[in-house]
Amino acid sequence: MRILHVLLAVLFLLLQGAAGQHGFPRPFDSCMAQNGRCFPGICRYPFFWIGTCSNGYSCCRKGWSS
Repeated sequence: MRILHVLLAVLFLLLQGAAGQHGFPRPFDSCMAQNGRCFPGICRYPFFWIGTCSNGYSCCRKGWSS
């Protein structure tokens, strides 16, 4: 019974340490850093082309409305 309390305390400490993590770290995405989105093909209105994504798609950002 005493081992159960120790295992419960260890489990609690592990979960408490994992609470501050936001899942798996994602690789740096330069398109998202420029407030863009990856689209297959060409950018369509209201988006304009700002670069190429790592998967070969077009990196597009929404244009400014006047």
